[in-house]
Amino acid sequence: MPETIADDSVGIVETQFIHFSEALTLECGKTLTEYDIAYETYGELNADASNAVLICHALSGDQHAAGYHSMDDRKAGWWDSAIGPGKAIDTNHFFVVSINNLGGCKGSSGPNTINPETGKYWGPDFPIVTVKDWILCQYRFMKALNIEHWCAVIGGSLGGMQVLQWTIDYPDLIRNAIVIAAAPKLSAQNIAFNEVARQSIMSDPDFCDGHYLEKNTVPRRGLMLARMLGHITYLSDDAMRNKFGRELREGKLNFGFDVDFQVESYLRYQGRSFVDRFDANTYLLMTKTLDYFDPASEYDDNLALALSQTSARFLVISFTSDWRFAPERSQEIVKALLLAEKQLSYIEIEANQGHDAFLIPIPHYMNVFASHMKIIAGELS
Repeated sequence: MPETIADDSVGIVETQFIHFSEALTLECGKTLTEYDIAYETYGELNADASNAVLICHALSGDQHAAGYHSMDDRKAGWWDSAIGPGKAIDTNHFFVVSINNLGGCKGSSGPNTINPETGKYWGPDFPIVTVKDWILCQYRFMKALNIEHWCAVIGGSLGGMQVLQWTIDYPDLIRNAIVIAAAPKLSAQNIAFNEVARQSIMSDPDFCDGHYLEKNTVPRRGLMLARMLGHITYLSDDAMRNKFGRELREGKLNFGFDVDFQVESYLRYQGRSFVDRFDANTYLLMTKTLDYFDPASEYDDNLALALSQTSARFLVISFTSDWRFAPERSQEIVKALLLAEKQLSYIEIEANQGHDAFLIPIPHYMNVFASHMKIIAGELS
């Protein structure tokens, strides 16, 4: 918990909620008659509402991107290193909006909320949502806040995929697109990782076909395994070697199947802590959302054609050690933008932290990010 709050923090923040009673028809064919969206804001909207920035979260993210919910908070928001006064996304200049996507588990309508038509938890009956569904939902949210356009839409990983979809679906409503550690679609290997994670959850005896909340239980073992697997893919070999090597937890081998190495202990800790803060059905849903993302599929598998109508200026960032969404995947986006003759900048950051590098305040990364945002701030009307 923070003893004091730093000057460059957005400070104590509060999650807010908007209820939507207008029906939302999803790509899967199902309709939500009503739904809620949880969100947070940082900074102040200027007089002509020209400084609004949307933050799109990744698979396990949520609306709490910066600051603290109270002085008892043990941890700041997931992107606190980048959002705040004087930081890359400078709240002295920008009005920053961060939402919990539909299907999330931190306040927005999703599997762990009540289905208004049954009075029971949605559970596995909550419909599959796509990135395209999220963008439509975010568009309605934007209108509810009386924002006419986004000064910038920013996201890493699955968040970066949302940024791409924004530029395709609402090209005139987004002036700057910042796509970090993302890909135009998942590789077969990434889909395979997601399937193993889902099977780990669904094969847990406490999964109860997804109705575990009604039975007052949680598929802890399955969700823990899914997170452990995911966490391995978010780190690079160098990062794991530098952090753990082959260090023994107790300084000796125990010749059993309990923890011997520090890396084993770390992964178990990550898995256990994740179970206490994330919903298993939401994890299943989010991984499917990732799997289904492929905007070029609607344009004869031509990403350049998919991006041809966008008017946004792009910044695309990748990281050298990211093998989950390797720099080559960002370069596919860059190539498509060049073919579509769009304005863009691309940088590959030298970093050994793997996919998680987009969440870490690596000096060169933050300097590039901040410089680009200063240009955007200087153009505000």
